[in-house]
Amino acid sequence: MRGILQEAISEIRSTPLEQRPRLSRLPVNAATRSAIEAANRLLPPYLVAAYCLGLDDKGSILFGAALAVHRLMGAKTQEPGRTTNNSIDVPAWKKRIECRIGLTRALIGGLQTIRSGNTRPRIVRSVRIAFNGLGVRLDQPDIAEKLTERARHLLAKYMVTGGRA
Repeated sequence: MRGILQEAISEIRSTPLEQRPRLSRLPVNAATRSAIEAANRLLPPYLVAAYCLGLDDKGSILFGAALAVHRLMGAKTQEPGRTTNNSIDVPAWKKRIECRIGLTRALIGGLQTIRSGNTRPRIVRSVRIAFNGLGVRLDQPDIAEKLTERARHLLAKYMVTGGRA
């Protein structure tokens, strides 16, 4: 561990902030805790030596310790500047609208499925969600007409919401 820690700290000290690798999240388990405790026991001499130096050097020592724990655990590190999560590029409002569109499409599909005669419990549940708060029950005599009317309403809602995305 001492060798890995020294190597990681010397590597990070010579690396600018923009070029440092991105560290992934480690699982919380006994092996990770023991690696962190081992790194914590080895850190005081490095931090005492950095007492006279600036905050940058102390930060690089701590980052080097985190990198050493990652290497000891065999966790992967990402290249600097590269992100694997593309959802950062999509604004939150657009995600909400797309989610709303997906839910509306699912409800329309459930209504069309029950109109064709499929009465599985999952389909019935989605139809109950579609009629939630409207006082409509599936055992009413004019349910076919209400299914068509609600599907048209949801389709209009889908078209309006789709225009915003």
